[in-house]
Amino acid sequence: MPTTLHQRLLGEALGTALLLAIVIGSGIMAERLSGGNVAVALLANTLATVFGLFILIEVFGPVSGAHFNPAVSLVMSLRGELPWALLGAYVVAQLGGAACGAWLAHAMFDLPILQWSTKLRTGHGQWVAEAVATAGLLLVILRAPAAKVSAMVAAYIGAAYWFTASTSFANPAAAFGRMFSDSFAGIAPASAPGFVIAQVSGALIGLGLHQLLGAMPAASSATAGTPSQAASSAATEPPHKSDRAAA
Repeated sequence: MPTTLHQRLLGEALGTALLLAIVIGSGIMAERLSGGNVAVALLANTLATVFGLFILIEVFGPVSGAHFNPAVSLVMSLRGELPWALLGAYVVAQLGGAACGAWLAHAMFDLPILQWSTKLRTGHGQWVAEAVATAGLLLVILRAPAAKVSAMVAAYIGAAYWFTASTSFANPAAAFGRMFSDSFAGIAPASAPGFVIAQVSGALIGLGLHQLLGAMPAASSATAGTPSQAASSAATEPPHKSDRAAA
């Protein structure tokens, strides 16, 4: 059945909220159980994010395209997959969902609901890492076979948690939501703008690299079957694959 605009926006808000609840909640749990071992905490945080992200893409992909990420939505608008008139609504839904996800994680762990992160994440290495993480994410989204995009996106984010200096936020909504959590996964508000600039830049680099690499065969293109209809306000069939981005 076709999805309405309200259903698509609800899908983006709910999916992003659950993504942030997974990232922040698993970070809190990991920190409590790891006995101060940061590597073990990061591994636990990574595994929860990978499994959760895969499920969220599968569940919400047919509803909204499962972007959960303003940088992904921007690229989809540039490609004509998401009408420009809906980009702002998608971004608002994603940011609102991200904040709600952080608050939900706090509620589950009996922490103060409203808080600000004090965890500084800044410097050229961090910014380069975010650009690399986001560029790679967009390459996976745009070039993965449709049937494998959920698993490949989740696997890439899991790897990027470890090979990037920033632990791969790769998502302006994730940076926004993590500002509201003074926990293992948090980011200080003063550090967030640098991350967002790097993420948007990385997304555009990823799009440019995809174009340089050439078009994918129609049968395996990651964007085949995820038409602009999936995000348009007209009544259309929902997308059959997701173009999501991650934590």
